[in-house]
Amino acid sequence: MTNSKRAVKTCPVFKKNFSNLPDPRRTNKGNYFYPLEEILFLTISAIISGMDNWTAISNFGALKTDWLKNYFPFKNGIPSHDVLGKVFAQIDANKFSECFSNWINELSQITKGEVIAIDGKTICRSNDKNLNKRPFHVVSAYATENRVCLGQQCVDEKSNEITAIPKLLELLVVKDCIITIDAMGCQKKIVKKIREKEADYVLMVKGNQKTLKNDIAAIFDTNKNIEYSKKQDIGHGRIETRICEATEGIASIKGKSDWKGIRSVVKISSERIDKHSKNSSTETRYYISSLPADPIHLNEVVRKHWKVENNLHWVLDVVFKEDQSLKKKGQSALNFNIMTKAALALIEQENSMKKSKVIKRQSAALDDNYRAKTLKI
Repeated sequence: MTNSKRAVKTCPVFKKNFSNLPDPRRTNKGNYFYPLEEILFLTISAIISGMDNWTAISNFGALKTDWLKNYFPFKNGIPSHDVLGKVFAQIDANKFSECFSNWINELSQITKGEVIAIDGKTICRSNDKNLNKRPFHVVSAYATENRVCLGQQCVDEKSNEITAIPKLLELLVVKDCIITIDAMGCQKKIVKKIREKEADYVLMVKGNQKTLKNDIAAIFDTNKNIEYSKKQDIGHGRIETRICEATEGIASIKGKSDWKGIRSVVKISSERIDKHSKNSSTETRYYISSLPADPIHLNEVVRKHWKVENNLHWVLDVVFKEDQSLKKKGQSALNFNIMTKAALALIEQENSMKKSKVIKRQSAALDDNYRAKTLKI
């Protein structure tokens, strides 16, 4: 059996979702010294194995050429770090993001009622002062139970998250899920898009929707018969107590019909006490939701939203060292971010080893079989 036939047999999901990604390199014949599929497969394999820059990825390929040839021909060997950087700088990040979303949707089984947290993160050091280029800011959708990023959308340089979130939602399959977004996403058009995708929502309300916030605050100030739940968490050197109040008595909200599907409003009061200094801080937050006014459930949904910070953004920074990257050319930082999220999703789904992500990446570097298992090939 030839290597090319083995590739078709052993990498069907990978080939299916990335084979149509437009190759940015220009040739009349379309024959490239290093095929794009080989570059992508090399890169995802190397990132899973702990490689975080083009030089390390190229070196991984040189050392693991025999293993790589089990899945793709690599007739012309392994591309250099310069070739890798140039290719990823030119790949259309939006098309690449679509391929990534299709791949993850095929690999993941999103459950009914799962919380999908949408949040933005700036890729530090991806700016280029010489070209007056700002760092990329990416909005991601994170499935909090499956612990996978379902998709991402880069914010246009002259825009903000408000325009990026509907584009991201368009890529996602989120029927019967619960979308959570911070105050930036509390917009009527975004609420409409969520309901069009047949999902529910819990959205934070702050000063950007001043009238709505004041109406919600007035409801909780005047109604004394509202159901509530109380939960306390102890960890990270602090004690946090959260009281969640919720009601469906929202008739007094001005322009209520403009917020498609709105059913309840939520108030969460939290107090944090530092166990060592004994200093305390309090905060009150308001939300709108299409869910019933169940304070226990809503308290848990709001709590799960912050998993996008702890389990995605923090991991990208600390485990994958994203903010230390110096990938500045073209779309390279953005496309590497996509590959990193794909690697993280595969590492999260590999459950045969109950170890940290760092140890899993080390194991993938040293053990060809474990790497193949993680890649699901």
